Amino acid sequence: MRIYSWNVNGIRAVYNKGAFSEFIEKISPDVLCIQETKAQLEQLSSEIVNIDGYTSYFYSAAKKGYSGVAVYSKYEPIAVRDMGVEEFDLEGRYIELEFEDFTLINCYFPNSQALGKRIQYKLDFCKALKEIMDKYVELGKNVVLCGDYNIAHNEIDLKNHKTNHKNPGFLPEERSWMESYLTSGYIDTFRYFNPSEEKYSWWSYRQNARENNVGWRIDYFSVNEAYIENVVDCGIDNDIHGSDHCPVFVELGSV
Repeated sequence: MRIYSWNVNGIRAVYNKGAFSEFIEKISPDVLCIQETKAQLEQLSSEIVNIDGYTSYFYSAAKKGYSGVAVYSKYEPIAVRDMGVEEFDLEGRYIELEFEDFTLINCYFPNSQALGKRIQYKLDFCKALKEIMDKYVELGKNVVLCGDYNIAHNEIDLKNHKTNHKNPGFLPEERSWMESYLTSGYIDTFRYFNPSEEKYSWWSYRQNARENNVGWRIDYFSVNEAYIENVVDCGIDNDIHGSDHCPVFVELGSV
Protein backbone atom coordinates (compact mmCIF):
# COMPACT_ATOMS: atom_id res chain seq x y z
CA MET A 1 0.00 0.00 0.00
CA ARG A 2 1.46 3.35 -1.04
CA ILE A 3 0.03 6.31 0.87
CA TYR A 4 0.57 9.92 -0.12
CA SER A 5 0.02 13.05 1.95
CA TRP A 6 -0.31 16.48 0.35
CA ASN A 7 -1.25 19.90 1.66
CA VAL A 8 -2.99 21.19 -1.46
CA ASN A 9 -3.61 24.71 -0.13
CA GLY A 10 -7.13 24.70 -1.53
CA ILE A 11 -8.50 21.61 -3.27
CA ARG A 12 -10.54 23.65 -5.73
CA ALA A 13 -7.50 25.72 -6.65
CA VAL A 14 -5.23 22.73 -7.24
CA TYR A 15 -7.98 20.97 -9.20
CA ASN A 16 -8.62 23.99 -11.41
CA LYS A 17 -4.90 24.18 -12.20
CA GLY A 18 -5.13 20.61 -13.50
CA ALA A 19 -2.50 19.53 -10.98
CA PHE A 20 -4.81 17.34 -8.90
CA SER A 21 -6.07 15.23 -11.80
CA GLU A 22 -2.56 15.01 -13.23
CA PHE A 23 -1.26 13.75 -9.89
CA ILE A 24 -3.95 11.07 -9.62
CA GLU A 25 -3.34 9.88 -13.17
CA LYS A 26 0.44 9.87 -12.85
CA ILE A 27 0.88 8.48 -9.32
CA SER A 28 -2.38 6.59 -8.69
CA PRO A 29 -1.77 6.31 -4.93
CA ASP A 30 -3.55 3.60 -3.01
CA VAL A 31 -4.50 6.21 -0.42
CA LEU A 32 -4.22 9.99 -0.70
CA CYS A 33 -4.48 12.16 2.41
CA ILE A 34 -4.87 15.86 1.81
CA GLN A 35 -4.80 18.85 4.10
CA GLU A 36 -6.06 22.40 3.81
CA THR A 37 -8.94 21.58 1.49
CA LYS A 38 -10.40 25.03 2.22
CA ALA A 39 -13.86 23.80 1.26
CA GLN A 40 -16.96 22.21 2.63
CA LEU A 41 -18.32 19.16 0.86
CA GLU A 42 -21.32 20.95 -0.64
CA GLN A 43 -18.98 23.46 -2.28
CA LEU A 44 -17.19 20.76 -4.28
CA SER A 45 -18.07 19.43 -7.69
CA SER A 46 -18.73 15.72 -8.15
CA GLU A 47 -15.55 15.52 -10.27
CA ILE A 48 -13.49 16.45 -7.22
CA VAL A 49 -15.35 14.26 -4.74
CA ASN A 50 -15.97 11.18 -6.89
CA ILE A 51 -12.77 9.95 -8.52
CA ASP A 52 -12.90 6.59 -10.29
CA GLY A 53 -11.45 3.83 -8.16
CA TYR A 54 -11.57 5.82 -4.92
CA THR A 55 -13.95 6.52 -2.08
CA SER A 56 -13.46 9.94 -0.52
CA TYR A 57 -13.91 11.01 3.08
CA PHE A 58 -13.99 14.70 4.00
CA TYR A 59 -13.84 16.50 7.32
CA SER A 60 -14.23 20.21 6.83
CA ALA A 61 -13.95 23.22 9.12
CA ALA A 62 -17.10 24.98 10.28
CA LYS A 63 -15.67 28.15 8.76
CA LYS A 64 -15.89 28.22 4.97
CA GLY A 65 -12.65 28.44 3.03
CA TYR A 66 -10.55 27.38 6.01
CA SER A 67 -8.48 24.33 6.94
CA GLY A 68 -10.11 20.93 6.28
CA VAL A 69 -8.79 17.42 5.64
CA ALA A 70 -9.80 14.57 3.35
CA VAL A 71 -8.78 11.07 2.33
CA TYR A 72 -9.22 9.27 -1.00
CA SER A 73 -8.83 5.52 -0.64
CA LYS A 74 -8.88 2.49 -2.92
CA TYR A 75 -9.34 0.36 0.19
CA GLU A 76 -12.51 0.38 2.28
CA PRO A 77 -11.76 1.25 5.91
CA ILE A 78 -13.34 -0.53 8.83
CA ALA A 79 -14.29 2.83 10.35
CA VAL A 80 -13.85 6.58 9.78
CA ARG A 81 -13.65 8.94 12.75
CA ASP A 82 -13.06 12.54 13.70
CA MET A 83 -10.87 13.53 16.64
CA GLY A 84 -13.73 13.76 19.10
CA VAL A 85 -12.45 17.06 20.50
CA GLU A 86 -14.80 19.87 19.52
CA GLU A 87 -12.32 22.76 19.46
CA PHE A 88 -10.17 20.92 16.92
CA ASP A 89 -12.94 19.20 14.96
CA LEU A 90 -14.55 22.60 14.37
CA GLU A 91 -11.42 23.52 12.43
CA GLY A 92 -11.38 20.31 10.38
CA ARG A 93 -7.91 19.23 11.45
CA TYR A 94 -8.25 15.46 11.87
CA ILE A 95 -9.63 12.44 10.09
CA GLU A 96 -8.92 8.83 10.97
CA LEU A 97 -9.37 5.68 8.90
CA GLU A 98 -9.10 2.32 10.60
CA PHE A 99 -7.77 -0.52 8.47
CA GLU A 100 -7.15 -4.11 9.47
CA ASP A 101 -3.41 -3.76 10.10
CA PHE A 102 -3.18 -0.13 11.18
CA THR A 103 -5.04 3.08 11.84
CA LEU A 104 -4.27 5.98 9.50
CA ILE A 105 -4.53 9.48 10.98
CA ASN A 106 -4.43 12.45 8.64
CA CYS A 107 -3.86 15.81 10.36
CA TYR A 108 -3.47 19.45 9.54
CA PHE A 109 -1.64 20.76 12.60
CA PRO A 110 -2.39 24.35 13.64
CA ASN A 111 0.02 27.12 12.68
CA SER A 112 1.40 28.75 15.82
CA GLN A 113 1.28 32.11 13.99
CA ALA A 114 3.39 35.23 14.40
CA LEU A 115 4.67 35.87 17.93
CA GLY A 116 3.32 32.46 18.94
CA LYS A 117 -0.25 33.76 18.98
CA ARG A 118 -1.72 30.22 18.73
CA ILE A 119 1.11 28.25 20.27
CA GLN A 120 -0.98 27.03 23.21
CA TYR A 121 -3.79 25.95 20.87
CA LYS A 122 -1.24 24.04 18.82
CA LEU A 123 0.33 22.38 21.83
CA ASP A 124 -3.11 21.40 23.11
CA PHE A 125 -3.83 19.82 19.72
CA CYS A 126 -0.53 17.94 19.82
CA LYS A 127 -1.27 16.66 23.32
CA ALA A 128 -4.76 15.46 22.39
CA LEU A 129 -3.45 13.79 19.25
CA LYS A 130 -0.69 11.92 21.05
CA GLU A 131 -3.12 10.71 23.72
CA ILE A 132 -5.24 9.13 20.99
CA MET A 133 -2.21 7.50 19.39
CA ASP A 134 -0.86 6.24 22.71
CA LYS A 135 -4.19 4.57 23.48
CA TYR A 136 -4.12 2.70 20.18
CA VAL A 137 -0.55 1.56 20.72
CA GLU A 138 -1.36 0.42 24.26
CA LEU A 139 -4.13 -1.71 22.76
CA GLY A 140 -1.59 -3.34 20.45
CA LYS A 141 -2.66 -1.45 17.34
CA ASN A 142 -0.37 0.18 14.79
CA VAL A 143 -0.67 3.86 13.91
CA VAL A 144 0.40 5.87 10.87
CA LEU A 145 0.26 9.64 11.33
CA CYS A 146 0.59 11.78 8.23
CA GLY A 147 -0.01 15.37 7.31
CA ASP A 148 1.24 18.90 7.56
CA TYR A 149 2.72 19.01 11.06
CA ASN A 150 3.67 22.67 10.62
CA ILE A 151 6.92 21.93 12.49
CA ALA A 152 10.48 21.71 11.23
CA HIS A 153 12.00 19.39 13.79
CA ASN A 154 15.71 20.09 13.51
CA GLU A 155 18.02 22.53 11.77
CA ILE A 156 18.48 20.08 8.91
CA ASP A 157 14.77 20.40 8.19
CA LEU A 158 14.83 23.97 6.91
CA LYS A 159 17.23 25.94 4.77
CA ASN A 160 17.68 29.09 6.85
CA HIS A 161 17.56 27.75 10.38
CA LYS A 162 19.70 30.54 11.85
CA THR A 163 17.14 33.23 11.03
CA ASN A 164 13.99 31.28 11.90
CA HIS A 165 14.34 30.40 15.59
CA LYS A 166 11.60 32.89 16.51
CA ASN A 167 9.29 32.08 13.62
CA PRO A 168 6.20 29.82 13.64
CA GLY A 169 7.02 26.25 12.75
CA PHE A 170 10.46 26.44 14.34
CA LEU A 171 9.63 27.79 17.78
CA PRO A 172 11.34 26.06 20.74
CA GLU A 173 8.01 24.85 22.12
CA GLU A 174 7.07 23.20 18.83
CA ARG A 175 10.44 21.56 18.35
CA SER A 176 10.40 20.39 21.96
CA TRP A 177 7.04 18.69 21.45
CA MET A 178 8.28 17.06 18.26
CA GLU A 179 11.39 15.81 20.03
CA SER A 180 9.36 14.37 22.90
CA TYR A 181 6.95 12.74 20.45
CA LEU A 182 9.76 11.12 18.47
CA THR A 183 11.50 9.83 21.59
CA SER A 184 8.40 8.28 23.10
CA GLY A 185 7.82 5.40 20.70
CA TYR A 186 7.22 7.01 17.30
CA ILE A 187 9.47 7.29 14.24
CA ASP A 188 9.81 9.96 11.56
CA THR A 189 9.95 7.65 8.55
CA PHE A 190 11.80 10.00 6.21
CA ARG A 191 14.55 10.77 8.69
CA TYR A 192 14.79 7.09 9.65
CA PHE A 193 15.68 6.16 6.08
CA ASN A 194 17.46 9.42 5.22
CA PRO A 195 19.34 10.56 8.34
CA SER A 196 21.37 13.30 6.65
CA GLU A 197 19.41 14.27 3.54
CA GLU A 198 18.36 17.91 3.22
CA LYS A 199 15.05 17.84 1.42
CA TYR A 200 12.00 20.04 1.85
CA SER A 201 8.23 19.81 1.41
CA TRP A 202 7.14 23.47 1.65
CA TRP A 203 8.40 26.71 0.13
CA SER A 204 7.19 30.27 0.48
CA TYR A 205 5.66 31.82 -2.62
CA ARG A 206 8.01 34.76 -2.09
CA GLN A 207 11.44 35.40 -3.61
CA ASN A 208 11.44 32.32 -5.86
CA ALA A 209 11.89 30.13 -2.80
CA ARG A 210 10.96 26.89 -4.54
CA GLU A 211 13.15 27.55 -7.56
CA ASN A 212 16.04 28.24 -5.17
CA ASN A 213 15.04 25.34 -2.89
CA VAL A 214 14.82 27.57 0.17
CA GLY A 215 12.30 25.41 1.96
CA TRP A 216 11.12 23.64 5.08
CA ARG A 217 10.34 20.00 5.76
CA ILE A 218 7.07 20.21 7.67
CA ASP A 219 5.08 17.36 6.07
CA TYR A 220 5.65 13.94 7.62
CA PHE A 221 4.74 10.32 7.97
CA SER A 222 5.44 8.83 11.38
CA VAL A 223 4.64 5.40 12.76
CA ASN A 224 4.83 3.62 16.09
CA GLU A 225 8.17 1.86 16.59
CA ALA A 226 6.79 -1.65 16.20
CA TYR A 227 5.42 -0.79 12.76
CA ILE A 228 8.61 0.63 11.22
CA GLU A 229 9.56 -2.83 9.93
CA ASN A 230 6.48 -2.67 7.68
CA VAL A 231 7.69 0.55 6.03
CA VAL A 232 9.53 -0.43 2.86
CA ASP A 233 9.90 3.01 1.26
CA CYS A 234 9.21 6.67 1.90
CA GLY A 235 10.06 9.97 0.31
CA ILE A 236 9.30 13.54 -0.69
CA ASP A 237 8.10 14.11 -4.24
CA ASN A 238 9.55 17.50 -5.17
CA ASP A 239 8.54 17.06 -8.81
CA ILE A 240 4.83 17.46 -8.06
CA HIS A 241 3.63 21.07 -8.33
CA GLY A 242 0.29 22.80 -7.83
CA SER A 243 0.64 23.90 -4.20
CA ASP A 244 3.22 25.57 -1.99
CA HIS A 245 3.71 22.08 -0.53
CA CYS A 246 4.73 18.95 -2.41
CA PRO A 247 3.45 15.45 -1.60
CA VAL A 248 5.25 13.06 0.75
CA PHE A 249 4.69 9.32 0.75
CA VAL A 250 5.21 6.06 2.55
CA GLU A 251 4.95 2.51 1.22
CA LEU A 252 3.82 -0.25 3.52
CA GLY A 253 4.69 -3.87 3.00
CA SER A 254 1.24 -5.24 3.81
CA VAL A 255 -2.35 -4.07 3.72
